[in-house]
Amino acid sequence: MRIIFFSSSSIFLINSAQADTQKLIIESGDSSLSRQQAEMERDQWKDTRTLRQKMNDRAEKEWDKKDAAIDDSYACQTSDNHQLYWEPNTRRCLDRSTGRAVKP
Repeated sequence: MRIIFFSSSSIFLINSAQADTQKLIIESGDSSLSRQQAEMERDQWKDTRTLRQKMNDRAEKEWDKKDAAIDDSYACQTSDNHQLYWEPNTRRCLDRSTGRAVKP
């Protein structure tokens, strides 16, 4: 805010300053609310850990089954015994004459 005074011989200019007061609060992030929230998130992570492990184990088991089926299929198809054939639906090597599962 500026105030100007005029007199007969000179002009006076007075600047008045206003202080703009704002609060700046710096927290360390260590409030009871943030600690409680961190604890709840940690508990939830621990509770879902077994579920995540089960899902990973199941996926690994399925992968192992598919991998073994590929190996068995290759062994059956490259076998010297021409009476064997690979059944993709059941993932087994079968004997043409008996229909029984055979290990090549």
